[in-house]
Amino acid sequence: MKRFAIGALAALGLALALAGCGAREELKPVQGASLPPAPYGATATPTADDLLKAPVQTRPARSDDLIESSDKRRTDEFDLPPPN
Repeated sequence: MKRFAIGALAALGLALALAGCGAREELKPVQGASLPPAPYGATATPTADDLLKAPVQTRPARSDDLIESSDKRRTDEFDLPPPN
């Protein structure tokens, strides 16, 4: 019984510690540091939130292209059975 209580207390402490890791607050650069310079051709320096947004290229739209005809594969002359 005592062992169970210690285990439950340890699990509760671990759960509370991990819950603190999920805290969300505004991202700011370390004191004394600044955000990266504006990209070439940009009119303004992007904010931290702008830098965290995924560009469209990383999340492409779903493609519903169906394969309507498939090409037959050529014979492979090097597809030989293993030697005995």
